[in-house]
Amino acid sequence: MADPAMSMTPYWELVFDADGDPESRLRDRLLAGVAERGVRDLIVFAHGWNNDRSGATRLYDRFFAPVPRLAPAARIGYVGVLWPAMRFADEPIPDFPRAVAADLPGRPVLDKDTRHALLETFPGRAILVDQIARLLEQQPPEEAELEEFGRLVRTLVEVVAPGPQALFAADTVAEGVPQSEPEMFAGPSAAACEEFARALAEFEAPGPPQGFRIPNPWDGAHELLRQATYYAMKRRAGTVGERGLGRVVGQLAKAAPGVRVHLVGHSFGARLVSFALRGLPEGVRSVKSVTLLQGAFSHYAFAARLPHDARAGGVLQGQQNRVDGPLVCCHSRHDAALGTIYPLASRMAGDSRSAAEPVLGRVLGAKWGALGHDGVQAVPGTRAYTLAEALKARLPATGCVNVDAAAVVRRGGPPAGAHSDILHAELARLVLAAGRVR
Repeated sequence: MADPAMSMTPYWELVFDADGDPESRLRDRLLAGVAERGVRDLIVFAHGWNNDRSGATRLYDRFFAPVPRLAPAARIGYVGVLWPAMRFADEPIPDFPRAVAADLPGRPVLDKDTRHALLETFPGRAILVDQIARLLEQQPPEEAELEEFGRLVRTLVEVVAPGPQALFAADTVAEGVPQSEPEMFAGPSAAACEEFARALAEFEAPGPPQGFRIPNPWDGAHELLRQATYYAMKRRAGTVGERGLGRVVGQLAKAAPGVRVHLVGHSFGARLVSFALRGLPEGVRSVKSVTLLQGAFSHYAFAARLPHDARAGGVLQGQQNRVDGPLVCCHSRHDAALGTIYPLASRMAGDSRSAAEPVLGRVLGAKWGALGHDGVQAVPGTRAYTLAEALKARLPATGCVNVDAAAVVRRGGPPAGAHSDILHAELARLVLAAGRVR
């Protein structure tokens, strides 16, 4: 149980390892406790990039602080999902003071907090982390050193056999086409670093260039490390969702069949709870709503066919039908990380022709965009609301629902923009509205 001073009560935690295996003692405590406490609506929240239990718990507590006031008669229980993700120290988290975040070291040096996070996230690879940190600090001018940097990063994030994570990296799947190694790992590392550096320069200083300046490829090298790490977290989120959380929700349906489950996820946590739908046992209909907050995965993930390739579909196509209620996707045009760097990294991870395409632009975003930036795409029947409209309307009983949350999800600066700006009572109200929790 959580600290009694917390606003969430009753509260349980589910802890998963990188392969989706739960800590059995905590899982069993949840399965027994939900029935004992007479819970009717169970809200399950999965964090995104975060490598600290106390930070995740503070996020959950602050996000749900308004709930007792908004639904005083509801019998609500809360679950915090803890999984081995990580955060670079120069990225904001929802309840971290902005003044402190602004004082953290920037690119390209690997600060001590990020180095520690890498060691925690990729255990047993301390030598690799030290070598990566040394190159980022020295910034040697030779192209061969950038290639060596790319090799070290690729080795750091590769899946250790025989783990299942390699099966969970795709967002879209083409018929008969096996997934290959991402181009950002398999192609020339120097070219990838230069492309990321150009994207960062445009992202941080939009508009006409003020004089001629060649971006530093080592800025791009730091971003390559970041995106490679995110690619590993992307695999983990899918693994933990399907093999871990989905199975636990199935066990909960047997232990407490009357409990209504509401899944909530932020960033990669949105990916995690979405993949949990794929892991639900056949016939389980206990998930009554899903709310995705600034989801960091493809806006085509739920599509049966892609607009630019009729042979391919989203890796989660049809999974919204496993929800006995709506799948609500919150998005914001102010989320610069998902609107700029995410599509670039996604294109570089999945298209060998990446060097021939523009770095930024609407075409790139349309093909490789994230649903946290512009919502679920290419799913017929998807309804769209502003946040104000969604809070006034009775949301659809089923199917995908896009909610433009730009009115509140708007604050933040590089590198994440508004990505972590989710601590708003309106979003907590939306979770309750999606699940019809009263």
